[in-house]
Amino acid sequence: MKKTLSILSAIVLMASCLSGCGKNKDESENISSADDLVGKTIGTQLGTTGYTLAGEISNAKVEKYKDGFEAVKALENKQVDAVIIDELTAYELIDNNDNLKILPEPLQEEEYAIAYKKGNAELGQKLDDIITKLKRNGTIADISQHWIGSNPDHQSYEPKDVTRTGTLVMATNAEFPPYEESVDGKIVGFDVDLAMAVCDELGMELKIKNMDFSSIITSITLDEADVGIAGISVTPDRQQNVDFTQGYAVSSQVIIVRN
Repeated sequence: MKKTLSILSAIVLMASCLSGCGKNKDESENISSADDLVGKTIGTQLGTTGYTLAGEISNAKVEKYKDGFEAVKALENKQVDAVIIDELTAYELIDNNDNLKILPEPLQEEEYAIAYKKGNAELGQKLDDIITKLKRNGTIADISQHWIGSNPDHQSYEPKDVTRTGTLVMATNAEFPPYEESVDGKIVGFDVDLAMAVCDELGMELKIKNMDFSSIITSITLDEADVGIAGISVTPDRQQNVDFTQGYAVSSQVIIVRN
């Protein structure tokens, strides 16, 4: 009888081990594509495209963070199974981090544009004309090479010597390298250089207001900022509150997981 009980106990123990092994395995290791995000815990930056995409995944739990740094840190600490974020920012955030990797297949391609107050057609037309000009004369391509190209040197744009009247207030979130980040107390990046080039054409000074990404659209509607430039993609929800220029850069949303 005792021998029979011992055999049964061994079987139960083995079954328990087999069923528990899968649960103890790092969930991030099971993610090799977007399809594997179903039912997982996903970290995102609040108010971003990544946050929206994560919310559309079946049975996924979405953890929202103030910025991408916090989301990636949560991934490292195994508080989330994956992070959805802009591709270029993803590479910046996991640079020299062998514990994390970016899945090869992007989730969604998106185009970034400048947001401005709804109905301000005059400003919108000026901005569109300037972006067209900066594309044609190579200024945007040159800025891109300094921040996004192969081996970028992060050299900031040098403003032109022009007469300036008035100030353009730019709302941004300096937690989104290489588009904007705070370095030694100064906000720099692709979007900052773009805004400075725009101000050269407008003949205006540039004032930067740093805030949470989720507050940028509101700041424009409340006239606390003239434009929002922060790697902002055009979405139907955002278009209900602000207008957008033509796109000035293209990027993708990607998935970061643990190795």
